[in-house]
Amino acid sequence: MDLQLSGKTALVTGASKGMGLEVVRVLHEEGVRVVTASRTISPALAETGAVTLTGDLSLPDVPARIVTDALGVTGTLDILVNNVGGGDTGAPGAGFLDFGDEAWSSTVDLNLYAAVRTTRAALPALLDSRGAVVNVSSDSARRPQTAPLPYGAAKAALNAVTKGLSEEFGPRGVRFNTVSPSSTRTALWEGKQSFGADLAQAMNVTQEELIAALPSQMGMLTNRFIEPREIATTIAYLVSPLADSVHGANWVVDAGVSKTI
Repeated sequence: MDLQLSGKTALVTGASKGMGLEVVRVLHEEGVRVVTASRTISPALAETGAVTLTGDLSLPDVPARIVTDALGVTGTLDILVNNVGGGDTGAPGAGFLDFGDEAWSSTVDLNLYAAVRTTRAALPALLDSRGAVVNVSSDSARRPQTAPLPYGAAKAALNAVTKGLSEEFGPRGVRFNTVSPSSTRTALWEGKQSFGADLAQAMNVTQEELIAALPSQMGMLTNRFIEPREIATTIAYLVSPLADSVHGANWVVDAGVSKTI
């Protein structure tokens, strides 16, 4: 299917690995000129041919600088994918009393303010192009018991911001939507030093056994983790002209984990 994205320009944050990296690949396949922002440039990201910018988007001044540099390369901006995030990797079993102000602040800075600041800087260009924005949230916003509370709360706030921005700027031609994945096959679960490794150790099973058993235990109807490309193709559709009537939506990609209507 032709998503009618050829010739468009995009900025993708948190692009060095996982879902962000796959978004870059899919958009590139669709003919989009992609600029990326991440703390580091992984070999896999470098291989995509995207224009790569570096910076810690959780810092107040970095998002505006990244947007300025991206526009210096492309001249225009049609697509913004706020994928950067983290803080969902606390010690297994960590509860509310285990997180102090610093943990809350750093989590909110990365999962909420990074998107807010990047969007604010990019909006003039997006208004000119009548562009599209996708904010990557998490099903932890809908099921806060499944991740450290600061992370779920920050993502819930991101959902609310996306809906508010849609109401304000949709009539002016900019579309805002959210994608909320559940457990996805990334280094978060499969890395040697990762949340998945720590959880497996806490449960006294191998990491491979955990990854094999967890999807069905979570209620994922596919009995497998979500592939990053499944999230990336969803995002590519949402930023495409084929989704022009999709405004302020939260597309949940969770393999049926959520059992509510």
